[in-house]
Amino acid sequence: MQLSQKERYLLEDQKSHEELCIKKYSNYANQAQDPQLKQLFQQHAQHEQMHYYTLNQILNGQVPSMQGQQQQQMQGQQQQQASNMQTGMVNQQDADLCQDMLETEKYVSGTYNTAIFEFQDTNIRQALNHIQKEEQQHGEAIFNYMKSKGMYKVH
Repeated sequence: MQLSQKERYLLEDQKSHEELCIKKYSNYANQAQDPQLKQLFQQHAQHEQMHYYTLNQILNGQVPSMQGQQQQQMQGQQQQQASNMQTGMVNQQDADLCQDMLETEKYVSGTYNTAIFEFQDTNIRQALNHIQKEEQQHGEAIFNYMKSKGMYKVH
């Protein structure tokens, strides 16, 4: 598979976004007070690491298989949704960490959207779309956590 220069630049940009997400989720997992939030951030850090690996595969000329990752992601999301039903006291530090990660996920999802439209290969578009969907699921899990803890008011 031959990538254009523009496609390579876009993949390198996405890799830098994934690196930042890995660092933030890992650091925030250590800072979070709520054990449930720590676990959520740790799971997301692992998913971001898989995204980084997938991007490297594409840069190395391989089209990744997304089938196994989809099943793992669905199981993780179901566990998160079940645990998100618990309510508790709002911790301002945890709320700030969540707000930052929610904004980060919104941004990263948007950059994937732009990249997807620039790729010629349908399989790569599908791989990037899969990653984008996972980024959106991360945002949804954070939103649901925040909502369950009273950190996010829906009017």
